[in-house]
Amino acid sequence: MKNVIVAAMMFIVVAGAGPVFAQVQPPQDRINTALARAREVGIPVALLESKIAEGKAKGVSLDRIATAVERRQAALERASQAMAGREGTGEAELAVAADAVESGVSDAVLAAILETAPRERRAVAIAALTQLVEQGHVPEAALARVQEALARGPEALLNLPAEAGRRGGGPPTGQLPGAVGGRGAGSPPASVPAPGGTTQPTRPGGPPTGTGRGGV
Repeated sequence: MKNVIVAAMMFIVVAGAGPVFAQVQPPQDRINTALARAREVGIPVALLESKIAEGKAKGVSLDRIATAVERRQAALERASQAMAGREGTGEAELAVAADAVESGVSDAVLAAILETAPRERRAVAIAALTQLVEQGHVPEAALARVQEALARGPEALLNLPAEAGRRGGGPPTGQLPGAVGGRGAGSPPASVPAPGGTTQPTRPGGPPTGTGRGGV
């Protein structure tokens, strides 16, 4: 009987060590796990490697980089699942869809905007949706406004965040997520193509980017 009790106690100790081990897993191992998961589900690893490089360039601790990479990988995976089976989905669209997920947009709302927006306006529509949510609109209301702007044309879509800000839904930034300071009202961010443009994310005077939102 005594041996049974001792064995049971040892099992409890070993079982409880699992979560503790996971919590103290080295940051580099956490990063490697996120990268491996991205490869497994077909997410471009470059979208995570750019975040790692960003963090290291800023001198951010490896632990914080690991947390940011894990969060971004999870958002990219959810976005990838929502966009599965849609033609013309590139890294730029996946990145802005992950931005939407990180901003609190539900899978159902993201799927709805993907269904509504024409292929050439998809990335800008998702970015506008994200901007409205960040201004304080609930995702469902933001979706309705983006769909209405889509029906009015490309210019209405580009101007939507600034217009919503002037109506009191948030600060009238006049920019979609990721825009570089100094762009005119309604200009898309550098990582989002203008209607009819390429879906490859670019930055002025430089190679394609894909760092995602929020930084590290």
